[in-house]
Amino acid sequence: MIKSPDLHSHSTASDGTLTPDALMQRACASGVRVIALTDHDTTEGLAEARAAADVLGLRLVDGVEISVTWGGRTVHIVGLNVDPENRALQEGLNRLLAYRGWRAEEIGRRLAKQGIEGAYEGAKALSNGRLIGRTHFARFLVGQGHALDLRDVFNRYLVNGKPGHVSGEWATLEEATRWITGAGGQAVIAHPARYKLTRTRLLRLLGEFRECGGVGLEVVSGSHSRDEVFNFGCLARDQRMLASAGSDYHGPENPWIDLGRLPALPPACTPIWHDWPRLDDEPSLSRVAAG
Repeated sequence: MIKSPDLHSHSTASDGTLTPDALMQRACASGVRVIALTDHDTTEGLAEARAAADVLGLRLVDGVEISVTWGGRTVHIVGLNVDPENRALQEGLNRLLAYRGWRAEEIGRRLAKQGIEGAYEGAKALSNGRLIGRTHFARFLVGQGHALDLRDVFNRYLVNGKPGHVSGEWATLEEATRWITGAGGQAVIAHPARYKLTRTRLLRLLGEFRECGGVGLEVVSGSHSRDEVFNFGCLARDQRMLASAGSDYHGPENPWIDLGRLPALPPACTPIWHDWPRLDDEPSLSRVAAG
């Protein structure tokens, strides 16, 4: 069965557990024909993913997920169909990667003060060596018996007010959308339900995002409930935003989130892929997406 596009996934280039090559093989085996690789603050996995996608007959959408500080919290902006060679985009991502490096060291220092030694080295060993994220710390802490699972780690150590938390100093909303649009891409607000914003603040975010050049809202996400899909679909329609869909897949360790295991977009939505060039080459995507 051919499934609708999955436009949000991660590899070992950031905090996923499958290499870009293995991720493409997983997508193919899952019946996904169109997939975006959207690693956190890096495009380093795209070349390997494209080589594998070409062999497998998949359509790879060059993507990235950029960390943004907005309203005192971190939000994520997905860029789709970006040019990974764009200089301004890479300069911006390199700035965020440098901050990530410092933050990882600081998380290690703070955990050491709580008697957890070697957390930085352990997280680094589980990463690609350059991009060390909180998920790598979480996997290390679970492996060392400090928590039951990844969610337990975040709740006990890595969220605001906990000993390993370091506040993010990411890109601004304007910077992230400028980097994406300047690289020829489309900017999408990722998994909006996660931010737990009031409707007033959510509408403010969407308004500022659109003013900056953002066009999309991730209506379908691996972390969205059925009701959230419906509500964000209505919001995308009312705000005249394009609707995106992505599993936010990180690896087979989370079997409840798999590539392509996505509900259809609500019928009132306009898919973000509705006017992508050469979509005629793909097998009836608009029909598949509609269920």
